[in-house]
Amino acid sequence: MSFNQISLEQMFCYFDENGDGRISSAELKSCMSAVGYDLSLEEVGAIIESMDADGDGSLRLEEFIQLMERGEEEDDTEMIEAFKMYEMEDQGCITAKSLKRMLSRLGYSRDIEVCQGVISKFDTNNDGVLSFEEFKNMMMA
Repeated sequence: MSFNQISLEQMFCYFDENGDGRISSAELKSCMSAVGYDLSLEEVGAIIESMDADGDGSLRLEEFIQLMERGEEEDDTEMIEAFKMYEMEDQGCITAKSLKRMLSRLGYSRDIEVCQGVISKFDTNNDGVLSFEEFKNMMMA
């Protein structure tokens, strides 16, 4: 069992307010509201319906884990698309030059020295460029 699964199991137990081993629409709506997502019952119902493999109208642990993992994959897809916008000619990294170029396209013209400073702040392996993981860390900061 991975650390991520343990965390998801703990999250599931928190969401499962009545402890019946299932997350109902009302429970999911309540917990989503607590973390800042104000969803309607219809929206929550659609989320549950999309993941409800056994058709019982609620999420069991396995279904909940699949929902959370699907959300992580969608986040990575968006992050990959953003990375490719800044990437240097499909080299798999972002250089100071490619960062400067993309910022200029977005209307934020910066000196190459500033771009080098940004890269060095998030360049954890000190190779002078940003890998995808380093880019993700930068975007999350």
